[in-house]
Amino acid sequence: MEIAQVIINLLVGLVVFVTGMNLMSTGLKASAGRSIRRLFKRIKDNRLAAAGIGAGTTAIIQSSGATTVMVVGFLATGALTFAQGYSIMLGAFLGTTVTGLLVSLSSFSFSMFLMATAFLGFVLGFFKSPTIKSIGEIFVGFGILFFGLEAMKGAFTNQHVQDFLVQMLSAIDFPILLMLVGAVLTAITQSSSATNGIVIVMVAANPDFLRSGFFLVIGATIGALMPTILAALKSNILGKRVTYSVFIIRCIGALIGTLIVWAVSDPLFKWLVTFPEEDVGMILAIFTVIYNAIFMLAFLPLAGLVEKLSVKLFRDKDAERKRQALHHIDDNLLNTPALAIIQVKKEIKEMLDLARTNFFLGFNFVMNQDLTRAKELEDREETIDYINIALSEYLIRLSPNAGIHDEEKIGGYYHVINDIERIGDHAYNFLETARKLKEEDLMFSDQAKEEFAEMEKLLNEMFDVAERTFMNRNRKDLNELHRLEEESDRLNDKLADAHFSRIKANQCRVELSPFHSTFLSELERVADHLTNVGYSVINPTGDEVKHQAK
Repeated sequence: MEIAQVIINLLVGLVVFVTGMNLMSTGLKASAGRSIRRLFKRIKDNRLAAAGIGAGTTAIIQSSGATTVMVVGFLATGALTFAQGYSIMLGAFLGTTVTGLLVSLSSFSFSMFLMATAFLGFVLGFFKSPTIKSIGEIFVGFGILFFGLEAMKGAFTNQHVQDFLVQMLSAIDFPILLMLVGAVLTAITQSSSATNGIVIVMVAANPDFLRSGFFLVIGATIGALMPTILAALKSNILGKRVTYSVFIIRCIGALIGTLIVWAVSDPLFKWLVTFPEEDVGMILAIFTVIYNAIFMLAFLPLAGLVEKLSVKLFRDKDAERKRQALHHIDDNLLNTPALAIIQVKKEIKEMLDLARTNFFLGFNFVMNQDLTRAKELEDREETIDYINIALSEYLIRLSPNAGIHDEEKIGGYYHVINDIERIGDHAYNFLETARKLKEEDLMFSDQAKEEFAEMEKLLNEMFDVAERTFMNRNRKDLNELHRLEEESDRLNDKLADAHFSRIKANQCRVELSPFHSTFLSELERVADHLTNVGYSVINPTGDEVKHQAK
């Protein structure tokens, strides 16, 4: 029963400690969050200053995870460079050691007075001022933190717990294993402060655990990056490069630190045992400060080298796909808008050809349900999407250099590539329709296929006219495109009525109706997009100008 009570006290103490730490962090973020964000945006290329900002920010908000996740967010928006984000992250790990120093104070007699700050924070919470409320939240968190530490300290002084820890640490009494335990524990709790707090309190209760404590807190520096890694998974390539690079060097630093401490452990611990017992927790806390400071200063000058290595290790697959998909445009042409626009036009023509190929391939999938070339369509659709993104970005960068006349063309091109991308989407939808038809063992009748073939022939002609109109800017072709578009509307109604008649005459399965109407609607939308492509020569949006061709 006694051991159960001790375990409960330990777990409750940990919960109270983490809750207090979170309350402090929330209050500090509320009072200083905006200032920190403004500070991040003003960071220059001084790496030491950036590291100092990272350390200061983390010391203020008491969370290296919050700081580094914030950095990932700024990297994703382009507000920070690799060197800036890298430097701030290195500094953040130094800032998080402040928590360890606070925890070490629990070994001293005045820690009881520190708990009393919770009551002061409670009183401040009654004020109307948001700033005072935030300060009150900081004080409450600070006091609660020490209540949690006191509860954990009581658990660690229990003889049963100490015997268990002696057995456990003896079983894994190997520095690298202890380092890994510290890393895993921190990754699970997602807080190096929590891990360091537990270890420091454990060491303060029994100085014999000091040697193991060194390796555990070194491992905690690896696991501390878990929240950042999770954030980087959804970030852009720059955020991933910085995060993964810092993670690798943290592992390298932890391994080197473990080996060095291991090598000097005998004389080091003979010297340390001469210190008073109440100072042992402080010794471990100071070690975390020294270790992280040395780590930061050692790797900070390597930002340029680390960036070059990260580019080779973590390739931007999206950028590579875009470069492979584009054949005509180049950043060097941005200063000569007239020439750049000509090259963009060539890229759009190739994009339209890809969409056209997919359109007829997808159409045949629906008619024949032979999906052996499905992967080919999917790969081509990805290429169309890459071209759409790359051309959109290129046109945005080109626009500030363009004159009024060229700006009009750029606006039109932007809408054209959007229409072409939508044609590609419809082609991909054809593949999905074909798959569902095959799964449900359904197929259009021969008569329906003949009717759809009429629409296919009409759309093939529309592709020709739309491309010719766009490339040659020949307004005479608009009359023909307008006629074909109206013919597609009539044919759409005709095919819908014919299908309904077959249903009434029991000449077609009713289960095919949703597929027929969806496929027909997709074909009609492709006709609309092709019309927009042609009409972009007289209206950038390509919309609501058909009457001008009459």
